[in-house]
Amino acid sequence: MRTKLLLAGATMAFTGLYLAAGALTPLLVLYQHRRDFPPVLLTVAFAVYALGFLAAALTLGSLSDHVGRRPVLLGGLLLQLTSNLIFLYGDSAGWIVAGRVVQGLAGGTATAAFTAVLVELAPAHRRRLGPVLGSVGLTGGLAAGSLLAGLGIQVTPRADTIVFVLLSVLTVVGGAVVLALPETAGRRPGALRSMIPDLTIPPAARAEFRAAAPVVGAVWMLAGLSGGLAPSMVQTVFHRDSGLLDGVAGFIAPAVSVAAGLALAGVRPRTAMTTGIRAAIAGALGIAAGAYAGSLSLMFLGQAVAGVGFGAAFTAALALVVPLAGDERRAGVVAAIYVVAYLGLGVPVVAAGALTGVVGVVPAVGCYSAVVVLLSLTGLVARQRRGHPITVER
Repeated sequence: MRTKLLLAGATMAFTGLYLAAGALTPLLVLYQHRRDFPPVLLTVAFAVYALGFLAAALTLGSLSDHVGRRPVLLGGLLLQLTSNLIFLYGDSAGWIVAGRVVQGLAGGTATAAFTAVLVELAPAHRRRLGPVLGSVGLTGGLAAGSLLAGLGIQVTPRADTIVFVLLSVLTVVGGAVVLALPETAGRRPGALRSMIPDLTIPPAARAEFRAAAPVVGAVWMLAGLSGGLAPSMVQTVFHRDSGLLDGVAGFIAPAVSVAAGLALAGVRPRTAMTTGIRAAIAGALGIAAGAYAGSLSLMFLGQAVAGVGFGAAFTAALALVVPLAGDERRAGVVAAIYVVAYLGLGVPVVAAGALTGVVGVVPAVGCYSAVVVLLSLTGLVARQRRGHPITVER
């Protein structure tokens, strides 16, 4: 029973890390309009979050394999608390960008260690539970944060203050949970060396990692579309001035991905991966069709299907790759997966933002969706070449 409570507590603390990231989805649109920030703030804030995450993941992603999980988790939560306070008291575009950088550093520091802890605390007969909780905690946090912040914007002019006070309290509670966790990774030499970026994947996991990488990139591109572009599209493309709809635009895909991850928890990872790839393709096409048709409902439907793709494919990628790494390399492999993920999350959104100024929002979304489809098809081919049929496993 104690182990189950600790596993639940670790999942809660991890989810709290991403509640703040999700809350910024509608709040950034609010800041842009109420404080007269330039429109480019949206893509810049999204990009610097990914850059902060990558910087921390590349240097600190494997650190918990050497110094233990708890010190790294506490460091990540301290950074998270710092970012909450920056958002609470900062009142300029520069402070917003700085807060997003620190927020990304917090995620990059703690995500690999949290995922490793969830794997290690999961019962021996349910090892897949750890990767499922990792994926669900991340996407569930993003979804809940976006929806709750959007609802707050709709009902109170002080939504940002309320949100970040509550998130600060939750972060402190998460720190208390981490202190109660047993240390699941012993100390071993090489801590400083582990901070030198090294994305080497252990031989046993390389084939699965290579096959999963393009799919991970594709589904996180869809996450970037939902979190970085869709909320502003509610106003610029569909001409709806609603904080709640901005929040819903950031909520749909991650919320559905949580449901998909849980629904497919008992499905073989390779079958779930195939399902996710197909849903990612359909979702990307649906979002593009909604943008071209001027139909917000169709875009929301495309986001929902894309959420199925994310929940199925990313959970499957973690389940296929992470268990193949030994205990001493597990956090490093998780970090490598998240490097691919956050490259897919941040870089394409910035490119789409730049392209928007040249060709317009809708054509930029069309190009973005085409890249998602291409990466997804590449993932299908990779699985087929490895001898895994692209239909259903037997």
